[in-house]
Amino acid sequence: MARRKRRRNAALLLLAAAIVLLPLLAPQLEGASFAGADGKAQALIESIEPAYRPWAAPLWTPPGKETESLLFALQAAVGAGVLGYCLGLSRGKRRAGAAASDDAGDERD
Repeated sequence: MARRKRRRNAALLLLAAAIVLLPLLAPQLEGASFAGADGKAQALIESIEPAYRPWAAPLWTPPGKETESLLFALQAAVGAGVLGYCLGLSRGKRRAGAAASDDAGDERD
């Protein structure tokens, strides 16, 4: 059983390394521009209607790209934390319910 677990862990480690390394080594990505969807949408709108003026403006603009990336990462971390908490809470409730039903079955005997 321990050997099987080691193999599975090694396979997962290799898979994780491949996920990280393959995009870096892929030749078709060389010199590629990774522009976001917002920039592409803006370019498309400007090509369709050059006189278009946005009807809404952001309330606050981050001072730099680093701040924008930090806020995006913080948003992702908070979302992952909330999701993990909810999943853990539901699993704990399920286990507590199963333990309570096992205890109730033991008392009847």
